[in-house]
Amino acid sequence: MNCKAVIFDLDGVICFTDKYHYQAWKALADRLGIYFDEVINNRLRGVSRMASLEIILERAEKSYTEEEKLAFAEEKNNTYRNLLKNMSPADLTDEVRETLEELRRRGYLLAIGSSSKNTRFILGQIGLATFFDAIADGTDITRSKPDPEVFQIAAQKLWMDPALCAVVEDAKAGIQAAKAAGMTALALHGDAENCGLEDCNLASFSSLLDIL
Repeated sequence: MNCKAVIFDLDGVICFTDKYHYQAWKALADRLGIYFDEVINNRLRGVSRMASLEIILERAEKSYTEEEKLAFAEEKNNTYRNLLKNMSPADLTDEVRETLEELRRRGYLLAIGSSSKNTRFILGQIGLATFFDAIADGTDITRSKPDPEVFQIAAQKLWMDPALCAVVEDAKAGIQAAKAAGMTALALHGDAENCGLEDCNLASFSSLLDIL
């Protein structure tokens, strides 16, 4: 595989914050009297905060103004950030840490491509605040995955040709975004696996070392 840079999604790839997203959205949905479960939560994977809110509000018995929706999104984010304070370097597995360090030793450029606006906060919590060569996140983009914008920005920050970048994703929307950006798409976990668009399914995070 002709690759010089690897761009990673954050949630579900580097670390797992899904439970905190679920708890935060569930708290909001319960307060509004809207049914919300794990099945609905799975539809939010790789989707922006406002788009996620729209999915949840599909079951609402009333409509809300844009101002109310913005307030709901902020409420969810505040709950989520409070939950993220429980994260620590212990939430980064030895496998992920050692694989990242080995990729760095081999000379690969490493970046994060995430739709989350909390990316830098999470990386700080797990001890990777300054590890990556570039970070493209929700503060950089106007369109969420499956639009390729976040990966295109990551490649630009790395000064790297997209054709020389591999993306590791756990969501089908992320795989679609990687392919639209002209990058190699590697599926790890989630609905990214066997979605029919990926270039390769990874058996584990450390299998990156064999694939690359």
